[in-house]
Amino acid sequence: MASTTTSTPTTEYERARALRQEQINALPIGDLSAVPEVHRLGPAITQREYLIDGRLDTWPGAMQEIVSPVIVGGKPVVIGSVPMMDSATSLLALDAAARAWGNGMGVWPAMPISGRIACMQKCVSLMKAQRDRVVNLLMWEIGKNLGDSQREFDRTIEYIIDTIDALKDLDRVSSRFSISQGIIGQIRRSPLGVVLCMAPFNYPFNELFTTLIPALIMGNTVICKPAKFGILIHQPLLNAYRESFPPGVLNFVYGDGPVVVGPLMTSGRVDVLAFIGSSKVANILKKQHPRPHHLRSVLGLEAKNPGIILPDADLANAVKECALGAWSFNGQRCTAIKIIFVHESIAETFVSMLTAAVESLKPGLPWSAGAQLTPLPEPGKPKWMADYVNDAVANGARVANPSGGVGNETFFFPAILYPASLKMKICHEEQFGPVTPVCTFSDIAEPLKFIADSKYGQQVSVFGKDTDKLSTLIDGLVTQTCRVNINCQCQRGPDTFPFTGRKDSAEGTLSVSDALRVLSIRTLVATKATPQNEGIVTEIIHSRKSKFLNTDFIF
Repeated sequence: MASTTTSTPTTEYERARALRQEQINALPIGDLSAVPEVHRLGPAITQREYLIDGRLDTWPGAMQEIVSPVIVGGKPVVIGSVPMMDSATSLLALDAAARAWGNGMGVWPAMPISGRIACMQKCVSLMKAQRDRVVNLLMWEIGKNLGDSQREFDRTIEYIIDTIDALKDLDRVSSRFSISQGIIGQIRRSPLGVVLCMAPFNYPFNELFTTLIPALIMGNTVICKPAKFGILIHQPLLNAYRESFPPGVLNFVYGDGPVVVGPLMTSGRVDVLAFIGSSKVANILKKQHPRPHHLRSVLGLEAKNPGIILPDADLANAVKECALGAWSFNGQRCTAIKIIFVHESIAETFVSMLTAAVESLKPGLPWSAGAQLTPLPEPGKPKWMADYVNDAVANGARVANPSGGVGNETFFFPAILYPASLKMKICHEEQFGPVTPVCTFSDIAEPLKFIADSKYGQQVSVFGKDTDKLSTLIDGLVTQTCRVNINCQCQRGPDTFPFTGRKDSAEGTLSVSDALRVLSIRTLVATKATPQNEGIVTEIIHSRKSKFLNTDFIF
């Protein structure tokens, strides 16, 4: 959708579009000297080291170039490279994780909870020292703006601390015994085994840790496959990981998924798949496991979260929340509002206000002051977005905002497609980018049918004031989605709230406390309440001979 005409713009819409194209054309920088010194990465990072079995070994083979979406000197700049591992090396990581697991008797799963917490606290302390480096890598590698990159790091540290506190609470509850029908029992949560953690590129730091941290702290051993973009962010942290955990507890693999992940799954030795990405890839991975009922899956997948604007909605608030929900980090969020249904009586006013809101967003480079729209990390993403726009226009929509679709090789200004209809591709596919269809409705049954028929079921945002209508909608929507947002955008946080989805949107629930449960299993020790057995249990507790059977209270 980038403008290529050389004729003089004649309408206000065309003039605004031409001015925006000039602004976007000025975004690429001539050389790295234009980057503020504090945000320069220095020489390209050649990361040959990788963490397996507590060692930082050196990879001797082929490397994968890491290319930034930031254009320097007319082309995206290469900022580093990482190992392109082979299957044999990936299986070494599995061997290390399996040894550390030791059929549940390894050092890590057998370690008291207080010991695992101490290791995690050490890791947090070491990670904090690398904050600025990780933030810069987030900006350069995935194009996330400075504020959001800082928040991603800080939120991750907070998540780890909150997880430690949640585990303490969980363990305190489990430190007592239950007696029922003449049976004495102590119920605790036990680890599951070897966990494979895979993260998405949009939150390559935070989303990985939302499964990695609870998996580790519950006593599992972990193999991590970093996101396809956002790989280098772990390079400054490898020493922290190595120094904080026993050998084999945390391992990293790099390379093509079919080469390094496929063998892990087909081995049948992975006990848990913790994956955040597409349902297509998740289905492939699950089918590769030879024992499907042995494999536990924790999946965060696609969504097509709708916003519904009722006739009595506070339009100023609805526009503000829809703009945040649709275009934060360029719409590259599974929790983004990806389609809007607005009542026909207010549609023109709403779209006019939404157009003004999107046109006010500031494009820039990730470190630019106030930048709200930044380059897209996926190669070919602007063309992918333009294809959605062209399909919608061919089927009767128009690009409501003058700047919609203006861009360059790695940038795409958000486009509002109005009036959209369900025959357009973008109304059924997860666009994961800055293009938003706006449909009108006369009967609330229309958006409700869309939600019921959708293969996704993560969230919905409803904007209105009539409590009778809202109550009816809430009661229906909670059976189709897993979070109903009233007069606010779709989002994941706060992390203490459950994050999950129905249908093809998720499997399992993630939150600070839910993740601890989904990555462990309830286990009990039981005996008949006879004097002899009571004496045995008492002796075990008093002598502190068992790490599981105890009444210790963690402060």
